[in-house]
Amino acid sequence: MSEPAPRAPRPPARAWLSSGSDRVFQVLILALAAIIVLVFVLSVYQLGRESWPALRTFGWQFFTERTWNPVAGKFGAATMLAGTLVTSLAALVISVPLAVASALFVAEYAPKWLANPVGYLIELLAAVPSVVYGLWALFVIAPLLGRWQTAYFLDPANVPTLTRCNELWAQGQTSLQCFFVPSGAGGRGLALAIIILTVMILPYTASVARDVIRLVPQDQREAMYALGATKWEVVSRAILPYARAGILGGVILALGRALGETLAVAMVIGDSQEILKSLWGNASTMASVIANQFGDAQEALHRSSVVALGLSLFALSVAVNLVARLIIARLTPKGIQ
Repeated sequence: MSEPAPRAPRPPARAWLSSGSDRVFQVLILALAAIIVLVFVLSVYQLGRESWPALRTFGWQFFTERTWNPVAGKFGAATMLAGTLVTSLAALVISVPLAVASALFVAEYAPKWLANPVGYLIELLAAVPSVVYGLWALFVIAPLLGRWQTAYFLDPANVPTLTRCNELWAQGQTSLQCFFVPSGAGGRGLALAIIILTVMILPYTASVARDVIRLVPQDQREAMYALGATKWEVVSRAILPYARAGILGGVILALGRALGETLAVAMVIGDSQEILKSLWGNASTMASVIANQFGDAQEALHRSSVVALGLSLFALSVAVNLVARLIIARLTPKGIQ
């Protein structure tokens, strides 16, 4: 008669508790991830349901029509879409060189006793509330721009240009030269919104770029110095190529901040839904129109059109993030994905 096979030893209690904790942790992580996906799906569904009457009424013309007239019941988002892209991209073009330069200074050039306070001050810009930026723009920058515009109008040499541009603007048209000609003397408008957005998004790119530059391996620098490279050659050939993916991540983060900024832009941009005629004229963005008109939208079609602007802004932000992920994946050096 054969002996029974020996029983497998029972796992110790600590191992059983460890496996049970792993299962609980796995379920918890999956539940939290599912909540994020659920919030995203519900947001799209709610925005789509509320904006469907406007999208059904106007179709694709909602995104190409330039008329936004609540009294006549005609709504088109082309002007707000253009204002959003112009303000965000212009602020990005101005802020990125400043942010990367400040990050290089803090990470590579400044002594430690100076680098830490400067880095802290740059990060502090991100903590300032939007309403404070808006008030600062209205009471400090707008009067300066207004005085400059007044001086431009009073200069006799500018009369022919102003006359020609006023004729184009009266016809609903503009030109490259007229786009940079002042169209008002109040200081508020598209240019002021770009300036304030530039200051607001600068710390996002600067902080990320500084941290990424500091993560570049010291061996990269030492190898370039060993070959007789100068400081600029080390920065341009060893540091920036290695850190470019992370810097681009900071740029995209700043772009998302600029696209969605509401209060400060609504305070300074002028809230005009007319076609962009001048860099110095009144304009509007999708976020500013939502902030200014959502509470006053009494008609169902008007409210639905405002929500459709929110859906458009949501879709634009998602598209920007998807494109950014593809670009970052291509720029990331192999071996550190």
